[in-house]
This record gives sequence, C-alpha cells and structure tokens, in this order.
Amino acid sequence: MPVLTVAVLTFRRNELLATLLPQLLEQTRALTAAGTPTAVLVVDNDPDGGAAPVVVDAPDVRYVAEPQPGIAAARNRALAEAGSSAALVFVDDDEIPGEGWLAHLVATWRDTGAAGVTGPVDSVFDGTLDPWVAAGGFFARTHTRGLVTGDRVPAAATNNLLLDLAAVARHALSFDESIGFAGGEDTRFTRSLVAAGEEIVWCAQARVVDRVPRDRMTRAAVVRRRFAQANVSVGASVALAPGPAAGLMTRVRYGAPALGRIAVGALAAAAGTVTRRPGVQARGVATGARGLGAAAAVLGVRYQEYRRASPERRPVAVESSTGERGA
Repeated sequence: MPVLTVAVLTFRRNELLATLLPQLLEQTRALTAAGTPTAVLVVDNDPDGGAAPVVVDAPDVRYVAEPQPGIAAARNRALAEAGSSAALVFVDDDEIPGEGWLAHLVATWRDTGAAGVTGPVDSVFDGTLDPWVAAGGFFARTHTRGLVTGDRVPAAATNNLLLDLAAVARHALSFDESIGFAGGEDTRFTRSLVAAGEEIVWCAQARVVDRVPRDRMTRAAVVRRRFAQANVSVGASVALAPGPAAGLMTRVRYGAPALGRIAVGALAAAAGTVTRRPGVQARGVATGARGLGAAAAVLGVRYQEYRRASPERRPVAVESSTGERGA
C-alpha cells in the first residue's frame, strides 16, 4: 500500500485535469523512487463519470466516481479511498504544482510531525487583471504573508494540503456534507483538527499555481468571492462554538466588526465614487463585501457558492443554518 495518496477532486473540467495529471505523476514517481510509495487518486464528482476517459489515458492513476453531489462528499470519498496510507494530500484540478512541491510537503510533515501541512497558492490570470480588481486586493492572500516554514496556522484550505491520516482517525473527523455546496468544509475540518489539539504548519517551499479563468476575474465574481470567504470563515467559527452560550459570544465577537466593515466599506466606496478614485472605491467595496459575508454568517445564512443548476428549478443563492432556503 502507498505511504502517501495524492487526491485530485474534479467535476467536469477534463482539460484542466489532463494538464495536471502528467505533472503530478512526475512528482509522485520521484517520491516513490526515493523510497516513499505514492499513489494518485482522482475522485470524480460528476454522476456521469465524465472524467473517466482522461484517467484511462493516464497510467498509474486510480479513478473513482462519487455520485453524491457536493465537494464535501467527494473529499470524504478521498479519505475513505486513501485506505491505509499514512497521509493524504489534496490538490485542486485547476492547479499546477511547483517544482518539488510534493517532496517539500512530505519533508515538512516528517520534520514537524504535524497533523497537517499547507503551503502557498500563487494566482495566474487568464488575461490582464482589471486595475479595479487589483486595487481592491481581491486576490491578495494577506493572511499568509510573512509565514515561514514550520509556522503554525489556525486553518487551511484543501487546494494545497497534506493530512496525517492517523491524526484524522484519532479524532474521527470527516468533512461536513451539510455544507457541501456552501464551501468552507475544509476550513471547518482543519479548524476542528486544531481545536482537537493537533497542529497545522506552513511549508513556504510547497507552492502550487492556481489558474484563474476570465469568469472569475470580473468585478461581480471577485465581490461575490470576498463575501463568500468571510461567510465561510465566520460560519466555521460559529458552527464550532462549544454550546449555545459560546455560540452567542462568537456571534457577538464577529458581528460587531462585521457591522463596522459594512459601514466603513460603504463610506469608502461612496467617497471613491464621488472623488473618481477607483482604487478607493474598490477597497471600500472589498471591505463592505467582507463585512456583509461575516454578518450573514452571524445570522446563520450560508452562501451557496458551489450550487449546481437544476433543470427543474432555479438555483438558490443562500441557505440558512436551519436548512431553510431563500433566493
């Protein structure tokens, strides 16, 4: 059995998957040759199994189809399929690993004994980025700025993450499938891991490149994304609060700053508009979107970022924490 399983989750992005797999296999084969048996697993969340033809043409790749829709269900399938592997690495199908990425993740895991290892994600754009979007800092990852290898982090995304499966099993953790279309299942999972007393550490050398298509570069898309990021982060904190009293305190702790960001953002956006300073306007909109996303989470509203369109009914935009949906 492999010591390490590298899992790629995919949903109807065959061209991207076909580009990633050869580069991924180059790194997994190098690690295997160096004495760490490593396998590649593709979990296809397309109920029609649309990625199967891509994997058939890729040697040394195991393919499974997960019919239950939602990224959390696909991640749990990857956990189950990893079997007796010591560690599981997640990488997205629209990413490209940097040189030595996998070896650096594994080395940091072994050096630190951490339950998780994560690293930088660099965005590259399909075309020239709108100056307004750049000025707003919508693609800036300020929360990881200044980190060095070995630094502890409170949570991590699964677009570049190694998990020690013994630590996961110790706490019987899985990805929350109730938020499979809202996103943030990785934030909630990794925060739960840290809350259980485990450590997630940073590896500055383990870089991946995130390819951003044009439809994610528009002003509307980046504002929605900023809203969703705040909604996910605060929603995870509220969900993990131990009991009603702690939950109330968590809502208060995040609710007040959220209202402040909404007010400050609105004023800055208005000032930027009046003075014809697009950068000020963009930063104001970004701040306001962050505040609105956090406020929505405090009120128990989850943004369904990854909802799938249904031919029978119009897709919904939000879902309350009680499961009631609204437009």
